[in-house]
Amino acid sequence: MKPSSSTSDLFGPLFTDPAVEAEISDGAWLRAMLDFERALAIVQARAGIVSEEAARMVVTAIDVGHYDPAELGAGALTSGTPVVPLVRAIGAHVTAEGKAAVHNGATSQDVLDTALSLVAFRALGPVLDGLRGVAKECERLAQRHRDTLIAGRTLAQHALPTTFGLKCAGWLVAVDEAVDNLTRVRHERLAVQFGGAAGTLAAVNDPSLTDQLAAQLGLAAPLIPWHTNRTRIAELAGALGAVSGVLAKIAQDVVLLAQTEVAEVAEAEGGTSSAMPHKHNPVRAVLVNACARRVPALVSTVLSAMAQEHERAVGAWHSEWQTVTELLRLVGGGVRGVRELLSRLRVDPDRMRRNLELTGGLLMAENVAVRLAARIGRAEAQDLVAEVCRTAVLSGRSLRVALEADLRIDLSPEEIAEALDPAGYIGSAGEFVDRALAAHRERPGR
Repeated sequence: MKPSSSTSDLFGPLFTDPAVEAEISDGAWLRAMLDFERALAIVQARAGIVSEEAARMVVTAIDVGHYDPAELGAGALTSGTPVVPLVRAIGAHVTAEGKAAVHNGATSQDVLDTALSLVAFRALGPVLDGLRGVAKECERLAQRHRDTLIAGRTLAQHALPTTFGLKCAGWLVAVDEAVDNLTRVRHERLAVQFGGAAGTLAAVNDPSLTDQLAAQLGLAAPLIPWHTNRTRIAELAGALGAVSGVLAKIAQDVVLLAQTEVAEVAEAEGGTSSAMPHKHNPVRAVLVNACARRVPALVSTVLSAMAQEHERAVGAWHSEWQTVTELLRLVGGGVRGVRELLSRLRVDPDRMRRNLELTGGLLMAENVAVRLAARIGRAEAQDLVAEVCRTAVLSGRSLRVALEADLRIDLSPEEIAEALDPAGYIGSAGEFVDRALAAHRERPGR
């Protein structure tokens, strides 16, 4: 069985991870389909439904036979799935007795749904490993920059001072939550499928075979066949979509912080331009964002496929195969990109501190108002400080100068200086970082 992949040689390396790609290729799908057929023969022999010799022939045919994804794909045009030509190919390698154990009691959707679960389960191994690597980098940055001051920005404008460590702790918590969700889906929701032609298992009439198949393949065992209940696939797509969103948030923050006018972080390598020798673009963050922009439409495709007709849908489940494959590919690429990005991220604390002063102290206006409120009331303090801020902007003076010049400001120069110190107004930022780090370190198997 030769490996096969549908990813592009030209663009593929930009948007995927080789470890994930190996688990979602055509060869990986074919291996998963064959794994189902092998397991089916084994458990039916154990149950006495087929002979041990027949099952042994099927296993041998699967293990030593040559099955070409391209040939199976070409042969699928008459049936709508590659399962029919695959079953015929397996049957061609066994005797008449062996044919009784090939695909016995199963339907094409049993094979492909189980294969989808297997492909996803296997691909999520390197995806989750990569996410844990991303979390490790977030942990490192949060710890190192616990107290590194940076301007907090709301609606893209300076808001209040915060710390870069808290920003990284926010990334860390989001990644950990995404790992938890994806792990739950992997172990609890990716299930074997075995219902036969109409979900009744009429041909074998033994529901315990489903549990045995699940144990043989390492997948969850469903309560009943789920041919037209696609909540499992929807949960997988949703979990992958959430991971992509978490990664996109990190990449977007890096892009914004790396702008020339901001220059608080930078990617350590790459970023060249074909036309401008001076450019140092945040290339990895750009590629992560490119992956993430394609994910929502794929998730939407999976969700739109949930409304399925009666006991077998007319095309909806067919639409999931390549859609889920591409979701896994793009999320794998995004994970790889963010891990590489954060592992070599250059952080400039001095630039962060200088940028805090860009507005001449205006981002500390709330602290001034808080201190004044104890003397003149909250509403009056807010209005007065807002007026002084407008005066400072119009006159081109710093907020400190404007406050000291306004006789209505009942604060001493020392109190004003203290109120305008960003380090004194970061609230519980340090404690929040500590809580995020502690929670991460307590995670099992991190």
